[in-house]
Amino acid sequence: MRLLFVGDVVGSLGRKMVSDYLPRLKKKYHPQLTIVNGENAAAGRGITEKIYKGFLQDGVDIVTMGNHTWDNKAIFEFIQDAKKMVRPANFPEGTAGQGMVFVKINTEEIAIINLQARSFMVDLDDPFRKADQLIAEARARTPFIFVDFHGETTSEKQAMGWYLDGRVSAVVGTHTHVQTNDSRILPKGTAYMTDVGMTGPYDGILGMKKEPVMEKFLTALPQRFEVIESGRSLLSACVIDLDKHGLAQKIEAVQISDDRPFRE
Repeated sequence: MRLLFVGDVVGSLGRKMVSDYLPRLKKKYHPQLTIVNGENAAAGRGITEKIYKGFLQDGVDIVTMGNHTWDNKAIFEFIQDAKKMVRPANFPEGTAGQGMVFVKINTEEIAIINLQARSFMVDLDDPFRKADQLIAEARARTPFIFVDFHGETTSEKQAMGWYLDGRVSAVVGTHTHVQTNDSRILPKGTAYMTDVGMTGPYDGILGMKKEPVMEKFLTALPQRFEVIESGRSLLSACVIDLDKHGLAQKIEAVQISDDRPFRE
C-alpha cells in the first residue's frame, strides 16, 4: 500500500499548489490513499466547508487538522457531516468531529489518526495515552495505521515516533511548517518524519508576511500576522510504502518549488 501525505496547506497559494500538483503527484507515485493537512487552508487559520469539499474534488481522500481546527467558526456548521475530516483525537470528550477514521482500500482498511502535542501548546488530553486507546481499537480491524502528530517540539514528536514504533505504520509530524531531513524507518517498522513541512507561500515566514513577524521579534510587541496571497509557492509532502503487515518499507520526502522543480 502506498500513501501520499501533503503537509500543512496554507492559504490560497497552498490550495493552488494542491490543485496544480496533486494530479501530477498521483500520476508519478500512484498512491492508494492521499491525505492532506488542512488546518491552515483558510487564509492561514482553520478551514471552511467550501475548501474542505474543494480538497475532495481535487482528489484528496482524508483531511487532517491541528491546533487551528476551530479558528474559522464556520467549521461547527459542517464538521459533524465531514466524514473525511479528522481533528486531533485528544480534544476533550464530546468535542465535535472525529479523531480517527477508517478508509477502505480494495480489500484492506487503514485507520487515520490525528493527535495534537502538548509542549508549548494547549494542554489537551495526553496524546500518548489517547494513542494507546485508538491503536487498540484500530488494530482490532487493521494493521494499517497512519498517525498525523501535530506538535511544536521535535522531542515530543520523536518520543511519539519511538513510543508507537512497531504498533503503527507511520508517524508523521505537522505544525512547524519546515520540512525536516530525518525521514526514516524505525527499527520495528514504523515510518517516521518529524515534520513533513508546509504547502503554501515560499517567500514568507511559515507562510506569513515577513515584516510583522520580524517586527515582533524586534519589539516584543503584538503583531497581526497575515498570510501571503501572491508570489512563489512550495509544496511539501512524503510518500510512504507499506507491506502486507502494515509495516513501512520506505518513506520519501517530496518538495516542489521554483528551487526544486517537479520531475515527472
